[in-house]
Amino acid sequence: MQSSKGRPHRAGAGQESSVERLGGHAPDPAEEAARLRYDDPWYDALASGWGESEGAGAPAPVTVPRAREAAEGGVAAAEVYLEVQRSAAFQEVRRRYRRFVVPAFAAFFAWYVGYVVAATTAPELMARPVAGAVNVALLAGLGQFLTTFLLTWAYARHARLRRDRAALELRWDTQELTRGANGGAS
Repeated sequence: MQSSKGRPHRAGAGQESSVERLGGHAPDPAEEAARLRYDDPWYDALASGWGESEGAGAPAPVTVPRAREAAEGGVAAAEVYLEVQRSAAFQEVRRRYRRFVVPAFAAFFAWYVGYVVAATTAPELMARPVAGAVNVALLAGLGQFLTTFLLTWAYARHARLRRDRAALELRWDTQELTRGANGGAS
């Protein structure tokens, strides 16, 4: 019988410990890690060294980008973000967002609280039949789901028509400014 790591089990002994395998000596963690076999299909093959080019031998040195500080004569990236935040275009995007979200939240929250209050304080109203076994409470509950979907659709539409283009332009401008602040390196 094979374990999930590809090592055979001893009959009746259960899982063997690393101390038993090595005759009572504590294993070296590096040797133990090198001996493990990963059968997990989600295991990152490049992290284990499997998909690397054959002729390279040693891994290529990793170049760590320099910190985003002020370049020669340039401004720091943090200054760029603060400048964009203070800009009229950014304030317009935020204003459009708030002009939709605040009233929509207030209306939906009032509708939800009204439903809960009516269900607890006016059970005779909520129990009033509308058609057969369908009563006011059931219709109001289904109305909660319907308004949730409608509000989600309206939010996505509003974002697409009124904010996305302006936000994308802001992001593009911000990236261009930070690229200039970092001396041309991104």
